[in-house]
Amino acid sequence: MKKELMSGNEAIARGAFEAGVRFAAAYPGTPSTEILENVALYKEMDAQWSANEKVALEVGIGASLAGSRVLVAMKHVGVNVAADPLLTFAYTGVNGGLVLVAADDPGMHSSQNEQDSRHYARLAKVPMLEPADSQEAKDMVRDALEMSEEFDTPVMLKSSTRISHSQTLVSLGEREDVPVKPYEKNIRKYVMVPAYGRLRHVVVEERMNLLRKFAEQSPLNRIEWRDRKIGVIAAGICYQYVREALPDASVLKLGICHPLPPKLIEEFAAGVDKLYVVEELDPFMEEQIKAMGIAVTGKELFPLIGEISPNIVADKILGQPLTGALEVPGYCDEPVPMRPPVLCPGCTHRSVFYLLRKLKLVVSGDIGCYTLGSLAPLEAMDTCICMGASISAGLGFEKGNPDLKGKVVSVIGDSTFFHSGMTGIADVVYNRGTTVTMILDNRITAMTGHQHHPGTGQTLKGDPTVALDISAICAALGVKRVREADPFNLQELEGVIREEIAVAEPSVIIIRRACTLLDKGPKDKYMINRDACITCGSCMKLGCPVISKNDEIISIDPSLCVGCAVCVQVCKVDAIEKVGGGNA
Repeated sequence: MKKELMSGNEAIARGAFEAGVRFAAAYPGTPSTEILENVALYKEMDAQWSANEKVALEVGIGASLAGSRVLVAMKHVGVNVAADPLLTFAYTGVNGGLVLVAADDPGMHSSQNEQDSRHYARLAKVPMLEPADSQEAKDMVRDALEMSEEFDTPVMLKSSTRISHSQTLVSLGEREDVPVKPYEKNIRKYVMVPAYGRLRHVVVEERMNLLRKFAEQSPLNRIEWRDRKIGVIAAGICYQYVREALPDASVLKLGICHPLPPKLIEEFAAGVDKLYVVEELDPFMEEQIKAMGIAVTGKELFPLIGEISPNIVADKILGQPLTGALEVPGYCDEPVPMRPPVLCPGCTHRSVFYLLRKLKLVVSGDIGCYTLGSLAPLEAMDTCICMGASISAGLGFEKGNPDLKGKVVSVIGDSTFFHSGMTGIADVVYNRGTTVTMILDNRITAMTGHQHHPGTGQTLKGDPTVALDISAICAALGVKRVREADPFNLQELEGVIREEIAVAEPSVIIIRRACTLLDKGPKDKYMINRDACITCGSCMKLGCPVISKNDEIISIDPSLCVGCAVCVQVCKVDAIEKVGGGNA
């Protein structure tokens, strides 16, 4: 059998392929993005980026009801967006199996919160599987789809940053040719008006009882008896941490983290002297186990915040760090210097935030590369809540404090605009707001690695399609003042901003220039003429990583400079010149 080294995300895509999935949808979001990028490599599956996670799940629901096996993927906060259809889809049930992958981010490596997606499985009353490595990630896609069809329910698959991005060996199989199931009209099952919803709720509760019985017997949940002095209940990546830190301990490994198997847990608890539960973030399993009347130790020892590690497990249970954990060749026990995130050299967002700070405006921010406009030295963003919130919150600023009227600017990216910004624009227009919305259109979903969206003119698989026109959309939503500006022309951009904040009606400024990383052509280089430079630091206020100061000398790294020339425009003494024009 052929084996390959795969990340969890690659393995989930492979699992979808082997299990006969015909359709997959997602909105990109780390740590889940690569799932759909890899699904798209298989010609047997139709795969698409959707405008947002709610749409992705809804399209998936339609494909499932039509009879296909379906995979939908998103990061944990994306489940918030998709929660509305998810909770009702649990009532209707499926036709073709559907698995919803939720990729959590303990430690917040690339997220605005640390929410635990297991609560959604419990809230929606759907089963959730949790793989512990890439092989399980692949295999559990099939398991989830089979459960989905057997129990007539969507099934969630919980990943995490470590599972999504870590690589382990995966045994590959062949694709199963799963035929499309016939569609049969069934109004009482699929139309959730109150009368039918009440009937389906009974079905949901009966199904949960069947799923609990299934969890008791499923090979996805297993007891590994070893030394019975210590017993640990764990799932997902925490299982790996426990096996590394406590190789001699008995372990109850739960591949199904919802619903829990009470009898299996009781059997395991009775067979060990001391019982622990190791889980990241919330005491999801711990609280349910204690509710069964079983004594278990969990969050008294383990943190509610951030990731767990083998060292933490060993330290908290054995009272000492993992032996030899630091004895790795090449390992350095010195603190690693922090490397804060930064806008790229020549980023089209930098000048926007430079000017917004200069103009002392309140900036309602959003999710994307431009969120980095909140960091020093720009520090030009006041808020960042969730996808699309910038426009709605911007309106709220002026509604909540009349003194801020005419001083508020909302910033949002092009992909985020399509995700959840259009309703905010409609709300500003409808409720007679005067906020300025700046749409930072860099022609791609840049933050997650350059994925296409409805405005780029290409699908996930690279096929040409209609590119939606942001200007026309804003006009159709009722915005009479729609302006465009070049972020690399500071004088023009500042003039446009000043004009629009002075107008007592909704206004949109579209900052239109492609992400610098997409521009592969030759670029000008700039340098600082030391004879002309007065070391005033004006250029340093841009926060461009190309510009640095050392021993009171400011210089530009020509190997990184991409020639945007924004620094030339902020220099007060014309000391920045094209390469060849000075003595840097």
